Amino acid sequence: MRTVYPVFRYPDPRAAIDWLCSAFGFQVHAVHDAPDGSVAHAELVLDDGMIMLGARADATPSPAHDHWSVYVAVPDVDAHCAQARAAGAEITQEPFDTDYGSRDYAARDLAGNVWAFGTYRP
Repeated sequence: MRTVYPVFRYPDPRAAIDWLCSAFGFQVHAVHDAPDGSVAHAELVLDDGMIMLGARADATPSPAHDHWSVYVAVPDVDAHCAQARAAGAEITQEPFDTDYGSRDYAARDLAGNVWAFGTYRP
């Protein structure tokens, strides 16, 4: 059972949903519309992980700080990195091998959030 749900806010949640699915391989689990037709809440899944997202009150994109990120375990880091790069992700750290046996990379999404992907599964 999941106990941690990273939540992201985007100036354009519908564009973010499309991009996250295209670039990082997420699938839409649920999208709940607000009365005005905007996205009130959405849930995206990747394997057994889930994120939630919605609209940011301030529609101006502002990059997140690089001292944090969301970590997502994927089976093939190099293929995942290539998919993200092809979709326009800014690769902030190219794929590399860690001392603890994982292969990782990091990317920034269209709103400046930092994401880390790797083969390590805690």
